[in-house]
Amino acid sequence: MRHLDSLAVLKFEKMSDEWLDFIAMCRSGKTHGYDIVEGPMANDTIWNYVNDFIAGNISRKQFWALAEFRYPTHQISFHTLSALNCLEFKGSEVIYD
Repeated sequence: MRHLDSLAVLKFEKMSDEWLDFIAMCRSGKTHGYDIVEGPMANDTIWNYVNDFIAGNISRKQFWALAEFRYPTHQISFHTLSALNCLEFKGSEVIYD
């Protein structure tokens, strides 16, 4: 990636309280100043737990008990044009069944 050093990047190594708070903040409609956010992606099941946490239907402790044995996939989310400009197209491949 080109020019990555000049970008504001937030990286979560794993699901954590900080990750949950960030996800809840974004889901509540608040914005952030990061160009790129990287880390665990909340799949449908985890997302339901996040929504229950935000709505106050479950506590933080209950969220972690429910999410304990769930293993989310990893994602890199690009939030600004500056972040997208760091991407470089290398090629593509057509795959048929």
